[in-house]
Amino acid sequence: MWKNYLKIGWRSLVRSKVFSLINIGGLALGLTCCILILLYFKDESTFDRFQQNGNELYRIKVTMASSEDENTIASTNAIHGPSFKDGIPEIREVIRTQTQPFVVKKGEDFLSTNVLFADPVFFEVFSLPLLHGDPKTVLSDISSIVLTEEMAENYFGTTDAVGKVVELKVKDQFVPFMVSGVVKTIPQNSTIQFDSMISFEWQVANGWTDDEWLGFYMNTFVFLNPGADPAQIGPKMDKIFEINAAKELANSPGFHEKVSFSLQPFMDIHLDNGMDNDRNGITRTSNPVYSYILGGIGLFILIIACINFVNLAIARSLSRAKEIGIRKVIGGQRKQLIVQFLTESFLLAFFAFVLAFLLAQFALPTFNVLATKELSLSYLLDTNLILVFVGLFVVTGLVAGFYPALVISGFSPTKSLYKRDKLMQQNLLTKGLVVFQFTLSICLVVGTILIVSQFNFLTTLDLGYNDERVMKVSGMRGNRAGLYAIKQELSGMSEIAAVAGYNGNYNGTVAKVANETVDFGYIGVDDDFLKTLEIQLVEGRNFSPEFATDPEESILVNEAFLRKVGWTEGVGKEVDFEWKNKKMKVIGVVKDYHFASLKEEIAPLVLTQDPKYGLQTLFIKLNEGNTAETVKKIEAVFRKHVPFMPFDYSFEEENNLKRYEREARWKQMITVGAMLSIFVSCIGLFGLAAFNAESRIKEVGVRKVMGASVGSIVTLLSTDFVKLILVAVVIAVPISYYGGTVWLKEFAYQIRIEWWFFAVAGILGIGIAMLTVGIEAFKAAIKNPVETLKNE
Repeated sequence: MWKNYLKIGWRSLVRSKVFSLINIGGLALGLTCCILILLYFKDESTFDRFQQNGNELYRIKVTMASSEDENTIASTNAIHGPSFKDGIPEIREVIRTQTQPFVVKKGEDFLSTNVLFADPVFFEVFSLPLLHGDPKTVLSDISSIVLTEEMAENYFGTTDAVGKVVELKVKDQFVPFMVSGVVKTIPQNSTIQFDSMISFEWQVANGWTDDEWLGFYMNTFVFLNPGADPAQIGPKMDKIFEINAAKELANSPGFHEKVSFSLQPFMDIHLDNGMDNDRNGITRTSNPVYSYILGGIGLFILIIACINFVNLAIARSLSRAKEIGIRKVIGGQRKQLIVQFLTESFLLAFFAFVLAFLLAQFALPTFNVLATKELSLSYLLDTNLILVFVGLFVVTGLVAGFYPALVISGFSPTKSLYKRDKLMQQNLLTKGLVVFQFTLSICLVVGTILIVSQFNFLTTLDLGYNDERVMKVSGMRGNRAGLYAIKQELSGMSEIAAVAGYNGNYNGTVAKVANETVDFGYIGVDDDFLKTLEIQLVEGRNFSPEFATDPEESILVNEAFLRKVGWTEGVGKEVDFEWKNKKMKVIGVVKDYHFASLKEEIAPLVLTQDPKYGLQTLFIKLNEGNTAETVKKIEAVFRKHVPFMPFDYSFEEENNLKRYEREARWKQMITVGAMLSIFVSCIGLFGLAAFNAESRIKEVGVRKVMGASVGSIVTLLSTDFVKLILVAVVIAVPISYYGGTVWLKEFAYQIRIEWWFFAVAGILGIGIAMLTVGIEAFKAAIKNPVETLKNE
């Protein structure tokens, strides 16, 4: 019996080739998107799941509150972790991590590398297997270094590197570190990433740390005892801090009014994009908002594809009403008809699923590039995902087959034989599904226009400085003399307009202004900084060599600083840096410029020449000309003065664009998603239009005989569909407006949602729909009425 159902079902699909291809192709496209996005979510959800101690691992967070605002960071100081461990019995281990840049010597070459410093118990707590070395002792010697498998291959050409020596530049000399272990390739879905690791005790022994309780610049992880309640740890840390930091707080009245500690589950770090991540070994964090958007797109496209599948199945079943009537006249039972429809539906779904997996394999490399992932279809070999796809297959087959089977098989033979066209026109479910799928598509188009517009706005907004042809040379930490020698020689080159020194770091600090505490950014620059970046001075004067006291007594502030403290003018005012025991005078005010991401508002900023903030970066403004040749000349000067340093350079214009790489990638993915949704919707609409035209072919023939024009017939066959799309536009406008408003809140500087966003999306939807339906309507309108009416 089942063999007969399959045979009839196969013949039916082959007989209606166009219908079968449209239905299989449309559903396959939707399923392909679903597969790729499920792979993405699978990867995101499995981040750090290999960590055996993950459920007992936490990161210390610090919340600093004042009367005006509250800020939470994931940074601590070296003294915090050990003190908490000594005073809180629930804490089993503490692991501090901090990344430091180094120059490493490789033969005659010098390379830049970031070394992660971590406490000796790191490999006992974190599940990162060693190819060589003992997890318990690999960091016990402060003069040892642990390399990743890739770095060992890079340095020594083999992973068997234990006992070999790596030379790192510390201050003015290269210090040897013996390789004590090699880490197996760190999983791609690990939040913690590093190239090499040295014991944190090396920093302690070499005076790179301090015992200040009010310092916050490294990560501290705690490993709790089984059964410990993390919610109870925070108040205990607060108490220890209050006792030990009391003296420092008394000497720093400008510090925050309240400092509190809490624990963040290690497994939550990857999706906590709001924290100060991407530092100290934490390098792979993700914004969950974009994951939700991607998931929504995939779900929309899948729903649209499934709606197509159901709609076309209903339309095709209605077009087979005469066949059903004949079957019932010759004794066909309703149960048999239902099984036959379901068999055909499941056959279609099966071929669509097979095609979807083939398309997913083909599209995966491109998707990996856009998502910056290394996904594989092998991720689908997971019990839960297999159940998801099996369930989706069953539901799709049942929904697409059961409804038409139930409805059509229930018609009387007379109704089935003579009123097929009326059935097609009165199917409210089909119309409702068309409206629903085009509502989703138009929402995606509006979202795409919004995201593209916001991205273009961010990349073209006036930064407050000129980043064109500005070259940035970094990594000259501890080489102040070399930096100034390079600057002096470059300043005399005709290819170079200006050169400025910069300390390379944006530091947060506090000071008092008129007895009020103020938070602001604090950077070290030289007197050519404003000139090189073309930052406008709106009041007062710039730093100058003619004023010998500038480095110790003078500062520049930005306009945001004036607004923060309520000044209308800044020159001559004093800022009390209590932690430096020094008052410094404002000598100039610079126009606000964007020194951070445009997702954030311009914060108060102080520029200083304080020698404490040693310059380690050069900004070089190039004149127009052969950039490649100029870079070679600059490198030659660099090699002459600091031959032991790698020549690390970039261009500010490119650096600023990199800040929005994530938005650029998402813009591409969402654009593709919107186009796919429209395409899949039109595939279904094309099929429905074809069935509609075919079901009314005799009506069209009669109208032509009565003198109807081709245009009037096209209008007749298209009007109902256009009305449905118009309804979809009306519904989509408020939904997409609300969604766009929510998304834009992530940005401090944002575009307005313009009326034309919706107009373009609506016109696009209506235009494509009219074109799709019009093609089929035109084909029906130009048919010879003699051919369509000859059997009547």
